[in-house]
Amino acid sequence: MTATLAATRPSFVPAPFRPSDLPRALPNRLDSLTSLRFFAAFAVFAHHFSGHGKGTGYGTAPLIFPYSMIGGHGVTFFFVLSGFLLTWVFKPQEHPLAFYWRRIGRIWPASLVAAVLGVYAYYIAAHHAIDWPSLISSLFLVQTWFPGVTPNLPGNEVTWTLSVELLFYALFPLAARIAVRLRTRTLALLTGLGLVGMWAVNWWAAATFSSPAEGWIMRNPLIYLPQFLLGMTVALAVRRGWRLPMRPIVPVLLLGLYVYGYYQGRARLSDAVVGQLDYMVRPTIALLSMLIIVAFVQREINGHRGILNNKALILLGAWSYGFYLLHHSVSRLATYAWGRAGDDNSVLFDLLGVGLVVTAMSWALFHFVEEPAAKWLNRKMPQRLRRKVGVPPTPEETMTAGVPAPR
Repeated sequence: MTATLAATRPSFVPAPFRPSDLPRALPNRLDSLTSLRFFAAFAVFAHHFSGHGKGTGYGTAPLIFPYSMIGGHGVTFFFVLSGFLLTWVFKPQEHPLAFYWRRIGRIWPASLVAAVLGVYAYYIAAHHAIDWPSLISSLFLVQTWFPGVTPNLPGNEVTWTLSVELLFYALFPLAARIAVRLRTRTLALLTGLGLVGMWAVNWWAAATFSSPAEGWIMRNPLIYLPQFLLGMTVALAVRRGWRLPMRPIVPVLLLGLYVYGYYQGRARLSDAVVGQLDYMVRPTIALLSMLIIVAFVQREINGHRGILNNKALILLGAWSYGFYLLHHSVSRLATYAWGRAGDDNSVLFDLLGVGLVVTAMSWALFHFVEEPAAKWLNRKMPQRLRRKVGVPPTPEETMTAGVPAPR
């Protein structure tokens, strides 16, 4: 029966995606991962709100500082998650330009609207001059490709991660078609080598270049491709039947222990060891993110529902892109308006208050910009891009394109 199905199926459909290869139907929608997006975005917000110490940020609460600084690596979770989700729902027959069309429709309109607030917060209210080439590069989300941008994070500062995502989006249609034809062990080996490469490049950059140059190297989109590949590899492995017997609480606790040890160890270990901890933090957080994703995905595949399947958390996850785009600008403007709140635990009330304001704004950005723009652009997608790759156009489609249908 399997041989018959394979013989009647187009040869360009990769084997891992053939229904006959799957023991049971796998869900396309994974609500727990949508909810996790909000926690990752809030972690980044807590990092920016609390700052790096020494009078930075809106205010520093000893209850969460310095652990809140690891929140900046919440973007690593987003990178791994992007690789996982795009591969999870990958359609081999989809036209690559259709994929690009939808991705642009989803990320760019909201980014442009949020850039208005970002320019006001980072330039006008801060009384900083605008370097127009740098600002324009940020509007088109290519700012991390240029070492001479001013400042290092031009435009809406947080969109440097979208510049990283953009490279992955550009490569994904080709990369996915290659990945689905590779053995899982091969993909795992390539992913492992890539993560080791991240550690090696960070060590090399820190030892070789000045701090600004090192910062640019470690924001370059090429550096983060192994994290996306990790997500792709795990998505394919799970679709192919690989399972990791582990409850979600286990990787969550591992993440907590790692963060605690990371900052406690810095005061007790030698500078050389601390340096290695810093060079390894991106690959380590990526692996922990992978474990969290796998644990919750397996739970959802098995039909179990938990707190992350709560409707309120799913909605917060849906708004998390807007939350991420807006949070730093709002936090910066609050600091300009009221000054730093101080360095005691009462700052946590300010954090929650600003977080509620950003949540309301992200709801508005989602409902009035992100979702309507994505739907409108999807309706405007040319019909030729909607066709499956390798399937000839129908006579009606040919006539619509203004070319006489063949007789």
